[in-house]
This record gives sequence, C-alpha cells and structure tokens, in this order.
Amino acid sequence: MSATFYTHLPILTELSQIVEPSNFHPAPADWWVALSDVRNSTQAINAGHYKAVNMAGAASIVALLNCAPAERIPFVFGGDGATLLIPPDLLEVARATLAGVRAMVQRELQLDLRVGFVPLAEVRAHGAEVAVARLRISAHYDQALLSGGGTALAERLIKDPTTASRYLLPADAPLREADMTGLECRWQDIPSPHGETVSLLVMAMPGMSPEAASAIYRQVIAEIEAAYGQEQDYHPLAVPNLHLSLKLRDLLGETKLRTPPRMMARWIYMAQIWALNMGVRLYTMGEVLRGKRPWWQDYREQVFRTADYKKYDDTLRMIIAGRPQQRQQLSAFLEHAYQQGQLVYGLHVTDRALMTCLVFERMGRQVHFVDGADGGYARAAVALKDRLKSC
Repeated sequence: MSATFYTHLPILTELSQIVEPSNFHPAPADWWVALSDVRNSTQAINAGHYKAVNMAGAASIVALLNCAPAERIPFVFGGDGATLLIPPDLLEVARATLAGVRAMVQRELQLDLRVGFVPLAEVRAHGAEVAVARLRISAHYDQALLSGGGTALAERLIKDPTTASRYLLPADAPLREADMTGLECRWQDIPSPHGETVSLLVMAMPGMSPEAASAIYRQVIAEIEAAYGQEQDYHPLAVPNLHLSLKLRDLLGETKLRTPPRMMARWIYMAQIWALNMGVRLYTMGEVLRGKRPWWQDYREQVFRTADYKKYDDTLRMIIAGRPQQRQQLSAFLEHAYQQGQLVYGLHVTDRALMTCLVFERMGRQVHFVDGADGGYARAAVALKDRLKSC
C-alpha cells in the first residue's frame, strides 16, 4: 500500500550499499516531497547562532514524527533544514504542522524557516526520481536514504523565484501548534577524538547516469576509508567525550521550543533540565568513586549507537573525525575528481561536533543528529554550491 511504503522497505546495513541502484525503490506516485530550511542560515551562523539553526532544522522532523508513526515518514536532516516524504493521507496535517513550526521558529529563535511541498508526480514530470532505501543504524533507528535527483529538483523549484509561488507554503496557511515532545539539546559540544571534525558533502556531477554516479560514490567511500580507516576509526563521537551541559545558554533553545511563551514556565523548565544534568553528573561521580558502573554509561553508549552522522540524499553527507593529514589526503582526491568533472564537494573543519536529539524513549526510540560545530553542514553546503556554480 502507498501509505505503508516505507514501513515495508527491505533493511540495508551499510552506507556503502548506496552504490547499488537496485537497493532504492521509487516512492509512490501520490506522495509529496516536503523541504524546510533556514533562510540566511550562513548569516545566523556567523552571528554565533549555529545551535539555533540546528534546532530549527530538527524541529520540522520531530513535529511531523509526533503526528504519525515514525516508520511512515522518511526524512533526512541537513543541518539547517530537513527533507521529508509525505504520504497523501498525512499531507494536510503535515502542511499545518510545518506552518506551526515555521511560526514557532520565527517567534522563539528569530529565524526564517522556508517550507515547501512538491508533488512527486511533478518531480517525475521534470525527468527526476525520488527513490528510497532504509538503512538500519541501530535497533531503535532506521535512516532514510534518497536517490534519483528528485529532492534536489524539488529544492530548486521551491527556491527559484519563477516557480516558488507554486510550492512554498503560503504565509497565511492554516497552522496547528507544533508538538516538540522529544526535541532535546542538552549536551556540551563534543571534542573530536582525533583533533578535527570534518563536515563533508559530496555530490556526483549532475547529469551523470545512475551507473556513473554509483561508480563515483563507490570511489569516494573507498578513498574515505583509505584516508581515515574504518567507521570505528573516524566516528565523530567518543563515549568518554559525551557530557551534559550546565550552561544555561546551551539549554535555552530546547526550553523555548518545549514550553509556552511565559517567563515562569520557562524558568521552571530550564531549572529542571539544569538540575537533572547536575544530578546525573553527581550520581555518576559517586558511582565511579565506589567502583561501580553507572547506568548513565549505558545511556551514553546508546547515544553513540544512535548517532546520525552519515547519510545520503543524492549527496553523501558525513561528519568525520580525524587528523589534518587525513583530511588533506581526502581533499586532494576530491579536488582532482572535481577538476575532472566527476563530482562537486564541500567541507568544513572544526575541532568539535554538536548534537541535536530526538528522544522519544530514554533507553529506546531515539536519534541524535550530529553536525560539525560553527556551521558544519551549512558551511560545507556553501562551498559545494560555489563549486557547482563554476562548473
């Protein structure tokens, strides 16, 4: 059935399986592509609001997941926005919900969230496709993978001034108050286990055949492994580096999106988070001094296992930890392939990562979106688009 399309997809176990076109399945013809992104996100990041930008991007996902079973809505988090596929029976709910998210992000974070919907039938009429695969990250999280060029086309239709009016969600669209239950941002920035945290975007040159694009991605993945090793070698998180924050400014974004706009309610909520974080710290220290393994260690390992740091939506997106020499080796390959007209890429380098989290069950269903600090994916996207313009 169309409504349960995503639920019944076969499960992939390795990101490298994106190189096989047969692993992707065309989405139903009556589905829609929904996109959200923060306008002028680079300026906001330059002003130091990169955590707010990430929260705005994740808000679209959590609000829709609170409207429907998670396995019905494929989604990809992009740092300053999200791409989601919407079945027709959820379309009106999705439109009203994202209108509510847009209003909340403007009111609470002072960010302008662009929201658009494009029918998949029109994507195909333009010669593109949206095909979907399902990658198992952990027992509690399956990640959507998207191919076929359809989401990139939908983005162009939404952003192009000559077509935007057909697809953008109108300013006066009916809205429903967005339910942000599960949205959390309680962690300190996470230092790289190896010195650098690289936000990497790679896209096969537009216009390539699926077979040629697959060959490019196969080579890119091989070069990443040649430079950085296996997944456990370049994972951007390390369990000992995961620490809850006691800085009120780190807790403010979650507080604004999870509470009514009343000062007392917000102070109470923030005080509760701060007290919980402090309590966990003290409890953990006490258990360690007594020579016991605290339950908090199990939860940190759960966070590590459910980290969303590698994905694919016609662009390979990864957060990688490593050393400068490893990045230079990979960059040399990418630049050569770019000069040969095979791909475009962007990367951003910092010394730490950040997480924006969706936690529906403390030891169960959850996902932790990882991005590079100081702009991560958004800054890498600027570099990729600059290279694309010069092609």
